[in-house]
Amino acid sequence: MITDLNDRSRKIFRQIVDTYLETGEPVGSRTLARLLDSRLSPATIRNVMADLEDFGLLFSPHTSAGRLPTDAGLRLFVDGLLELGALTEAERRDMERRVAGSGRSVEGLLEEASNTLSGLTHCAGLVLAPKSDSPLKHIEFVALSPGRVLVVMMTENGLVENRIFEVPVNLPPSALVEAGNFLSARLRGRTLADAQAEILAELESQRGELDHLTSKLVAAGLATWGGEKRSRSLIVRGQANLLEDVDAVADLERIRALFAALDQKETLLSLLDQADQAEGIQIFIGSENQLFGTAGCSMIVAPYRDGAERIIGALGVIGPTRMNYARIIPMVDYTAQILSRVIG
Repeated sequence: MITDLNDRSRKIFRQIVDTYLETGEPVGSRTLARLLDSRLSPATIRNVMADLEDFGLLFSPHTSAGRLPTDAGLRLFVDGLLELGALTEAERRDMERRVAGSGRSVEGLLEEASNTLSGLTHCAGLVLAPKSDSPLKHIEFVALSPGRVLVVMMTENGLVENRIFEVPVNLPPSALVEAGNFLSARLRGRTLADAQAEILAELESQRGELDHLTSKLVAAGLATWGGEKRSRSLIVRGQANLLEDVDAVADLERIRALFAALDQKETLLSLLDQADQAEGIQIFIGSENQLFGTAGCSMIVAPYRDGAERIIGALGVIGPTRMNYARIIPMVDYTAQILSRVIG
């Protein structure tokens, strides 16, 4: 489509989109004549705008109004005309400091990444947590207090998860070490789902060399980890930012519909899973997706990776279709790079 536009049409179209992204208002021919600083008359500009409207790139919100870009027009602009801005060194350092803070768990890193994107872009920040089906590398039991034990699991992609569960008060410290060694030997290089049935069968038949209390500890640890539905979690922060540009009851209702969809999360998770399988940044604009079309929103999302360069999750932002794509796309991309580096 972009090749079908001559230089004059591209220049006028770019100015309309730039002005819309800045103000959110329709752009008229007289305004364009001033902004373009050229010898084009308002009449000539109106003719070009009519052609762009015929192409489906512009529309008029009401009679005698200026023009706004359609979702298809925004897609053409983002794919063919957008010039991305560059993050300054100060901005990069600030993002590094926020996201890659020392001493954070993986969950803390993901929450901070979502908060950081939300704060910097004034959109809703979101992060899809890493896949939990990576083979295990190590498992350990740590005593917290009488009757309470922390079980820590590390996967081969470097992620650490932990749970607290109840155990017999008289459990000796040696049972913790023995249970950890027993499970690590049988789980290393395998997923919990792969090994759980086999380990439980071994405990049931008493073929293992574990005493009674240690066997109960192993079984309790497996139940804690394997009994829950290990679905991928979604972290969303800054939803209130989506209300900043709402000034009409109809707009408010559309945003409320989006909030309801975000609470359900299934549709959003499916979109993030698409990005989770892609190599680079994905951009969903307005009506291209049912979730965002009615709310007048767009989503920019990028994958992040583990130390082996495997894609394990995705992060991004949801904001109005007139978001500052040139500035926000590099922010999403660099945040994904930070997460990949820290997790890897």
